[in-house]
Amino acid sequence: MNFEAKAQPAMLVLVFAAVCVMSAMALVYTKHEARKLFVELETLTHERDELNIEWGQLQIEQSTWATHARIEQVALDKLSLVRPQSTEIFVIERP
Repeated sequence: MNFEAKAQPAMLVLVFAAVCVMSAMALVYTKHEARKLFVELETLTHERDELNIEWGQLQIEQSTWATHARIEQVALDKLSLVRPQSTEIFVIERP
């Protein structure tokens, strides 16, 4: 038997071992990236939920500030407007 015949299986084993190590490292890296992305997804989901809650509260606040009673109260208190008497109201009809 010559030296090349014995070296060939050993070289093949080394190549396969290197491929297995690289494959294992790629798997570890991929798992790590997936976990990082999952944590980021959870953070963004939580932030989205918080923003949705804040948006709902702002919509409620806006509807409260825009009620007719609130507008009338501000007109009376801050602008000193008064409701006209029925004798002060004139209806103009278009021809």
